[in-house]
Amino acid sequence: MSDPAEAASAPESDAAAVDVSAERAAHALALILEREPRTLAELTPAIGATPAEAAAVIDALERHGLVAWAEGRSGLRAGPAALRFARSGVGREDLAELAETSIRRLADESGETANLIVPRPAGTEAIAQVDGRHLLGATNWIGRELPLHCTAAGKVFLAFGAAVLADGPLSAPARSTIVERDRLARALDTVREEGYATIVDELEDGLAAVAAPVRDRDGAVVAALAVSGAAVRLPPARLRLLGRVALEQARALSARLGQTPPA
Repeated sequence: MSDPAEAASAPESDAAAVDVSAERAAHALALILEREPRTLAELTPAIGATPAEAAAVIDALERHGLVAWAEGRSGLRAGPAALRFARSGVGREDLAELAETSIRRLADESGETANLIVPRPAGTEAIAQVDGRHLLGATNWIGRELPLHCTAAGKVFLAFGAAVLADGPLSAPARSTIVERDRLARALDTVREEGYATIVDELEDGLAAVAAPVRDRDGAVVAALAVSGAAVRLPPARLRLLGRVALEQARALSARLGQTPPA
């Protein structure tokens, strides 16, 4: 017969092991959120674990999106789930980091300059960029605030409610004519129908661009993925193709932000 004392102590022992594991996971996550990146070798003694135990803790946190490995597994940083739930919105640096894969893929597939663009009170601003393969049309857009009505990203923000067009961003001729307002309204209807926006010779002669919306977990448009280049390389058929590519990558980034696509 088994010893009743041993049987009674078994559940207590199991509960203690669970408590230790939970404490280690919580401590590891707190350390990573406090300062990142953190190496596994650094975390192991800090949480009072053996290398195998620390690896198991990190694996569990990674599976749930609470931590993620930096490039080359050089260290651990906050994962997408932690970034989503640690604050009400995603910060610029976090958004740019989560978008890096999509921006680079967009630039590689198009051969043109790709940007992550966010709305601003008076227009748009690029916060991340991957250069294309061509010299003609190559521009550093980072930090440049541009109007809403004549940029592809601006039209995305106007079409999906991420920005409101006031008289300020419009040029004097545009403000003075109903025709320009009607033309913009029709363009925004097209953006909503197709899911992405395009421009040709609107911001600058010889420049073409396409942009698609990036949504957060609640479905609100918080940014746009855009591709821009020389209009001679981007005829209408090419712009439509890049529009679908931009939309695909924008949806992938939206999923990383927690947005669930409609059925």
